[in-house]
Amino acid sequence: MDYSNSKILVVDDEEDVTDLISYHLEAEGLNVETINDPSLILGAGRDFMPDLFILDIMMPGIDGIQICRMIRADSKLKNVPVVFLTAKSEDDDKILGWETGADDYICKPFNIKELVLRIKAILKRSKQGGHESPANTLSIRGVHLDEDQYLLEVEGKRVELTATEFKLLRLLIERKGKVQTRENLLMSVWHYESDTETRTVDTHIRRLREKLGSQSDIIETIRGVGYKVVES
Repeated sequence: MDYSNSKILVVDDEEDVTDLISYHLEAEGLNVETINDPSLILGAGRDFMPDLFILDIMMPGIDGIQICRMIRADSKLKNVPVVFLTAKSEDDDKILGWETGADDYICKPFNIKELVLRIKAILKRSKQGGHESPANTLSIRGVHLDEDQYLLEVEGKRVELTATEFKLLRLLIERKGKVQTRENLLMSVWHYESDTETRTVDTHIRRLREKLGSQSDIIETIRGVGYKVVES
């Protein structure tokens, strides 16, 4: 896949970190901008319009969690994938990151090759999301997924989803009635396998249920195994 047109905005108050990431991503053909002053993020983000943000969490003045919330609330940036890159490695920190709307969470110290691979996987998902064919609509009860416009409608009302949320819900609906294990969902949606990241699936399912509102019960929990979409 050609990543040469993909733009990455890296935000970290440590210049040596942004330099390291920039060097390796540019070596992969990506267009990279870096920011060491987090207060500049929204202006820079709107000017650069990246395909992906990489955010440190612990920064002076405004932290990565706050920045992610600002991105998700911004009309132009809300659907751009966000990757947290942080020294905060406790489970509660990771859960907060996922709940804030992150697409991935990588702990420092990090392996630069793994970081590059994860970024490529997210970019691939994001780009496929806007160019899949043939376009169609998946429906179950009052829930409709429009793959042409990449949007969700619940009982006639449009609901915003991130690219990862859309792909997760689409996969579950496509396989309705069939139980999907957490590990299978990680491989199918996130494209990598990790025994420590299964709670990522639970967090995204919880967010999906909130957005599905009165139709949240289409996603059924299979205790100790995973999830499935049911008609009733």
